[in-house]
Amino acid sequence: MYNVTLIPGDGIGPEVANATRAVVDATGIQINWEEVNAGEAVYEKVGTLVPDEVYASIEKNKIALKGPITTPIGKGFRSINVMLRKKYDLYSNVRPSRNFKGIDTAFNNVNMTIFRENTEGLYIGEEKVIDDNVTEATKRITREGSLRICKEAFEYAKKHGKKTVAVAHKANILKITDGLFLECAREIAKDYPEIKVKEVIIDNMCMQMVSNPSQFEVVVTMNLYGDILSDLAAGLVGGLGIVPGANIGKDIAIFEAVHGSAPDIAGKNLANPTALILSAVMMLNHLGETSKAKIIEKAVEETLAEGKFRTKDLGGNATTKEYTDALIAKIKAKI
Repeated sequence: MYNVTLIPGDGIGPEVANATRAVVDATGIQINWEEVNAGEAVYEKVGTLVPDEVYASIEKNKIALKGPITTPIGKGFRSINVMLRKKYDLYSNVRPSRNFKGIDTAFNNVNMTIFRENTEGLYIGEEKVIDDNVTEATKRITREGSLRICKEAFEYAKKHGKKTVAVAHKANILKITDGLFLECAREIAKDYPEIKVKEVIIDNMCMQMVSNPSQFEVVVTMNLYGDILSDLAAGLVGGLGIVPGANIGKDIAIFEAVHGSAPDIAGKNLANPTALILSAVMMLNHLGETSKAKIIEKAVEETLAEGKFRTKDLGGNATTKEYTDALIAKIKAKI
């Protein structure tokens, strides 16, 4: 029995969270879902975006699955996601993007996993006003933070039989900050002589990704660059609706869909739960439940390939429930 914190979020969050829970439960795995919530709807009820019970649940269970959350503009946290990552030192943001048969895109051979440093860089949020015409933001890169995210990327490559790791940087201009990150990547790479290292300047990286994305297997980079590159990678494979995400620290891991809360379609049974379902696949792999994870992943692959049940954002007409039921049927047939 696993104890997992479930944070549905708001907007389409509850719909995709309920769908994901049903899909995971269909495998027969024993999970005690401890549901707590955060976000705009919670703020309107209790006056805080993240109630204490959310922190308590995460700290107790160590594993959480989180739906999309709307951050109110002008009040509360700058970003709930950023806050949780910093609070629990979830330094490794892992976002795999790959093609699925049946979803037409410009490229048919994309399969890359981006490792984004999750707690440093410009996202520390240290800004100040110099005068009426000048503002300033601090970018902080540390040796410890750089070494550990690079280690995660190379370990992943080794475990999954990947031949290359691309290090995205701007050390040609930012010689101190990005220079330190690149130095750390080179240091870690020495322990993995079987893996080829590609050092790619960030602007060139963007160009290469949209011209020949299949050359990239594992990418490791700093916070802001990783945020941009992971959305770019999602665009190559069909959008954020099919891209999962994980935020992993030493003791705690939070798995989440990286797309928004889409309030315009909330409650209409139109939401695509694939991203959160695949995030749950990542969660199961993290827990060591690889066979259950594979069953869900195959069900998603087959359902999307067949094309009978696809949500509107993927070019189909299926409702959230119809798509979820189709996945569950395939899962039960495999067990």
